[in-house]
Amino acid sequence: MLVKTYGSAVYGVDAATITIEVSSGGTGQIGYFMVGLPDNAVKESWHRMETAIKHNGYNMPRQKIVINLAPADVRKEGSAYDLPMAVGIMASSGQIPETNLNEFIIMGELSLDGSILPIRGALPIAIQARKEGFKGFILPKQNAREAAIVNNLNVYGVENIKDVVSFLRKEISIEPTTVDTRAEFEDNQQKSDYDFADVKGQENIKRAMEIAAAGGHNLILIGPPGAGKTMLAKRLPTILPPLTLNEALETTKIHSVAGRLSKNTGLIYQRPFRSPHHTVSDVALVGGGSNPQPGEISLAHNGVLFLDELPEFKRTVLEVMRQPMEDRKVTISRSRFSVTYPASFMLIASMNPCPCGYYNHPEKECVCAPGVVQKYLNKISGPLLDRIDLHVEVTPVSFNELSGSRKTDNSVSIRERVLKARTLQGERFSSKSIYCNAQMEAQTVQEICTISDVSRTLLSKAMQRLQLSARAYDRILKVARTIADLAASSEIMPEHIAEAIQFRSLDRENWAG
Repeated sequence: MLVKTYGSAVYGVDAATITIEVSSGGTGQIGYFMVGLPDNAVKESWHRMETAIKHNGYNMPRQKIVINLAPADVRKEGSAYDLPMAVGIMASSGQIPETNLNEFIIMGELSLDGSILPIRGALPIAIQARKEGFKGFILPKQNAREAAIVNNLNVYGVENIKDVVSFLRKEISIEPTTVDTRAEFEDNQQKSDYDFADVKGQENIKRAMEIAAAGGHNLILIGPPGAGKTMLAKRLPTILPPLTLNEALETTKIHSVAGRLSKNTGLIYQRPFRSPHHTVSDVALVGGGSNPQPGEISLAHNGVLFLDELPEFKRTVLEVMRQPMEDRKVTISRSRFSVTYPASFMLIASMNPCPCGYYNHPEKECVCAPGVVQKYLNKISGPLLDRIDLHVEVTPVSFNELSGSRKTDNSVSIRERVLKARTLQGERFSSKSIYCNAQMEAQTVQEICTISDVSRTLLSKAMQRLQLSARAYDRILKVARTIADLAASSEIMPEHIAEAIQFRSLDRENWAG
């Protein structure tokens, strides 16, 4: 008897439906045969399925069983095909009616006792199931809320193979999992454990962070240990514009594919903040592997990637980020296929000014030998620094500032100013495929960032006197445009240029002596 059930495979951040054809009976050799390019995890499912079916009082047919995973020329990976194949085997042997199997996508890993374990990629699978007109999605209960984000699709969370069999026999009814996506999205969007009001002093650094958030600029913080670099970086997501629903869905898809969503989690409501250790490999950072998975830059999509102690990262790791930072996506190519992951993130980096950490410190003396400071800085390549718009020197906070009770702007008030600036940029770039000042190309900079003769003279003198490099020119204009947006100014004024110039400290030829 031939029966068809339906599962799904995830490639990149999208899913494709897999037809699972099960044929049992007939003459010839008795045994189990699986075709359709299954990997080892899929092949091993025989033992999980047989034990689970028997353990729950059902019969595993002792006859020839052939399973084909179609399309047969695409490799099938992972253990999530256990449940649809087990259902197909039981339907082909008459233990489950086959009349309504074509209405469901079924996915889940089987434990030996028949319990159903969570899977990866439930959200993209649910999106594809709705697109192809399936009425329901049967999957592990731990993934139900994640899949229920998709409307117009009945999502049935199950805990055991008995639940699935009884449901398909119509012996029991399972209430579909429902999620009011918009209501939960609005309720959870503003929650955060961090706030800029917690930071004492560092008003100039907060200003730089506000400019970075308003224009989507990458930023690097240079300062001694304990100056507050990490504390400030962790609070940047709290002043970024809130995720839109489409951005939240896109971000959740990536984390779903990577298996990074916690149990019973639905939508990701806040912008991600990723902070990989400096021992991270290039594959872990940009994605890849034998079975490609999203890397840290994709997990930071629509959010912030924080690289603490930037010079300590391997140079090869930092260099692989250059193209994704420009293209805002990364393509992983293999001999038989390629997958593309989104990677639109803000890069925030921090570093000590030298190996001992006290170069340019107002009180402590640097003990590094001559030339060591420049050598330390040279660990970061020029092309990577070229993609960082704001270079900010962080100085230690004084005792009076730490112990004082002076109130400072909280994240809510800063975010309001950022949102006003982003609104202006949205109107400005409505006819272009960019959404913030940091994404302007050279031609767009020339069109948008026009300056007066006074500003041009100021910029010319600054580049000569401070020995700024040529690559600093466009960056200064982009940052000045953002500063003007924060001031609600339609024109870039000389004071905006002057403030932008101070954020190019690493471009000064004599910065490290």
